Amino acid sequence: MLIIGIAGGTGCGKTTVVDQIINELPDGEVGVISQDSYYKDLSHLTYEERVEINFDHPRAIDFDLLIEHLGVLRSGLSIDQPVYSFKEHNRSEDVIKTHPTKVIIVEGILIMTHPEIRDIFDIKIYVHADSDERLIRRLKRDINERGRDLSEVLSRYQNTLKPMHDQFIEPTKEYADIIIPNNKYNTVAIDIVRTIINEKL
Repeated sequence: MLIIGIAGGTGCGKTTVVDQIINELPDGEVGVISQDSYYKDLSHLTYEERVEINFDHPRAIDFDLLIEHLGVLRSGLSIDQPVYSFKEHNRSEDVIKTHPTKVIIVEGILIMTHPEIRDIFDIKIYVHADSDERLIRRLKRDINERGRDLSEVLSRYQNTLKPMHDQFIEPTKEYADIIIPNNKYNTVAIDIVRTIINEKL
């Protein structure tokens, strides 16, 4: 099993890169695990308390469960991947049955902040995008898909997202095997990644 980590700041285009890689590989050979599924269970807190949580800090992620699940998949068994509700700021009761595949892609802004997780990745990719572009993408997504209002998104960006990006996410670029500039469609970088995957497989 080949495990690929794809990191980068919020709105950098990780999902686009993941989709491009998947589209280049045979059906059923690639599984995707999102860091967002592994936010810690906050059922013991009220909604008002959960809203105040800094979800862009590494401590918001249940890395222990993610490491355990990657180990289970690598051993050839399936996992129940948690499902996170952005509207409730908490894990839902649903799970996604995730089976072992030849390639597992783990994507998320904080996945390369954890040394033990980094060591699990066979290939580490950092997707870079201009900060203005990332903010615009974040605004569109949070307003259209997650029911947030403009002032809430901007406030979170200024007070939480940007400081956390500068402190935790941007520095992980140094661990990347490949940095993909994603301001435009980058076919060369994707072709390189696909070639490496095919060689490893």
